[in-house]
Amino acid sequence: MAHNLKLKKPLAVFDLETTGINIQKDRIVEISVVKALINGETESKTFRVNPGMPIPIESSLIHGIYDEDVKDCPTFKNFAKTLAQFLTGCDLAGFNSNRFDVPMLVEEFLRADVDFDIKNRKLVDAQRIFHLMEPRNLSAAYKFYCGKDLENAHSAYADTVATFEVLCAQIERYEGVKIKNEKGELFEPVQNDVEALHNLTAAKIVDFANRMAFNAKGEEIINFGKHSGKRVVDVLTQEPAYYDWMMKGDFPLDTKRKLTEIKMRMAFGRK
Repeated sequence: MAHNLKLKKPLAVFDLETTGINIQKDRIVEISVVKALINGETESKTFRVNPGMPIPIESSLIHGIYDEDVKDCPTFKNFAKTLAQFLTGCDLAGFNSNRFDVPMLVEEFLRADVDFDIKNRKLVDAQRIFHLMEPRNLSAAYKFYCGKDLENAHSAYADTVATFEVLCAQIERYEGVKIKNEKGELFEPVQNDVEALHNLTAAKIVDFANRMAFNAKGEEIINFGKHSGKRVVDVLTQEPAYYDWMMKGDFPLDTKRKLTEIKMRMAFGRK
C-alpha cells in the first residue's frame, strides 16, 4: 500500500479495540498500526492483546473480539517495548484519536513501565478534519438532503420547516436501504413509521442527560463515575446511600425522576 503524503518523519496511523471507553479502567484488546514511511511505502502490524480482564459483552458485540479469542494472547506489557520501538520517531494519527486512542495508548504504556513520550510527536485526528470540513448541523443537512441553502438560520420557524423537510428527505432517501448491525446482520434502520424511527433514534435513552444508559440486555446501567457500567439496581442494592447522593446532587430533575422510577420498581419487586 503506497501513499502520497508529504512527510518529514514516519506517520503511524493506528486504531484500538478495547474492553470499554474508560481510559483508566479499560484495556486494549487489539491494536493495528499502518506506518507511512517517508519514501511513500507503508508497513503494518496488528497485535491481539489479553487485557487481563473480562471483555464486556457490549464491547464484544461491537468489535467481535471475545474472551476466548484473546485468552492465549500476550498482555500489553509483554510486547509494549516492541510496539514502542515500532513507533519510534513516528508522528501519530487516527480517527477520534486525540480524545481516545492516544490517551488510552499512553496509559497502557505507563502501566507497562515503558517510556512513550508524545511531546515531540505531531498528532493528527482525521475525525476533527471530517467535522471541520463536513459540518453536521441543520444547515449542512438541509443542503445535503434538500439541495437548498437555509435562509434565516436559527429563526425558530425557518429551522422547524428545514428540519421537517430534512426528515421527509431522509425517509425518502433511506427507506429500504439495508446496513449491517453490530452482529453483521443486514437490517433496514429507516422506515416510514414513527415508532420505528423512535426505536432507531431514542429507544435507548434512559434519562436525557445520559447519566444512565441501557446495556446490551436492555438493563439500565450507570453511565458515569465510579459505578460506570454497573446495573442501576445493583448499585442501589449494594450502596443505598447512592440514591440520596444523586437526589441531593446537581443532577437534572429528569435524571432524578428516572432514578426514582427504578427505585420504586425495585420496591415492588420488579427489577
